[in-house]
Amino acid sequence: MADYIEGRRPILEAMRSGMPLKYILMADNVKRDGLVADLLRKAKNLDVPVKQISKKKLDEMSERGSHQGFIAESRPFEYVNGTFLLNAAKSYAEAHEGRALIVVCDHITDAGNLGAVARSAEAVGASGLVIPNKRAARVTPATYKSSAGAIAHIPVAQVANIPSTLERFKEEGFWVAAASEHSADVVWKANLKGKIVLVLGNEAEGVSRLALETSDFSVKLPMEGEVSSLNVAQAGTALMYEWLRQNF
Repeated sequence: MADYIEGRRPILEAMRSGMPLKYILMADNVKRDGLVADLLRKAKNLDVPVKQISKKKLDEMSERGSHQGFIAESRPFEYVNGTFLLNAAKSYAEAHEGRALIVVCDHITDAGNLGAVARSAEAVGASGLVIPNKRAARVTPATYKSSAGAIAHIPVAQVANIPSTLERFKEEGFWVAAASEHSADVVWKANLKGKIVLVLGNEAEGVSRLALETSDFSVKLPMEGEVSSLNVAQAGTALMYEWLRQNF
């Protein structure tokens, strides 16, 4: 399924964030201004073709009616497989005193949340993300935006089965930690040193039962306020930085 981006500023932001575009469609009656000049200049520098078509055709393509004379189609994101990600993590561990982090997104459904998780994962030096290939968010323009372009710099593996993938990581010497607000163990007291797989759960239901049972242990963040839990991306960021702190 094609992902379209409508509007001058969203397309310009997409190119600035590193999102690969197939082409940009421009209405033949567009009035040139500074923003249009910037967009066309950026497209030329990135070798993104710009095709002129009628405004009527753009109106027919537009889903939101906000194209402002421009619609772009993004290229499909290039996912990796679990083996690639595993090898990347093992190589990272060899070069960084035995530490490596893989972040597993267990059926996170919001593409913006996926991007925010990717941004934090890239920032702490994680070797990559794992997502399911069904019933979960995939990499979309919203992911590029919320990750501030970080999604273009971190491998993302799509897998058919999360629990079996976790078992494979365990066989290769990784410890699997599931993030759960129901855990009895606060993350500050957990051992996150070395090669860790961090499992983050669905926005509404958390980590699935099978993934939780497959994990070696679970951890939670202490909550002192009135709110019972954090957004998955916020919680994931805190947990990832605790891994980095323990291994720094």
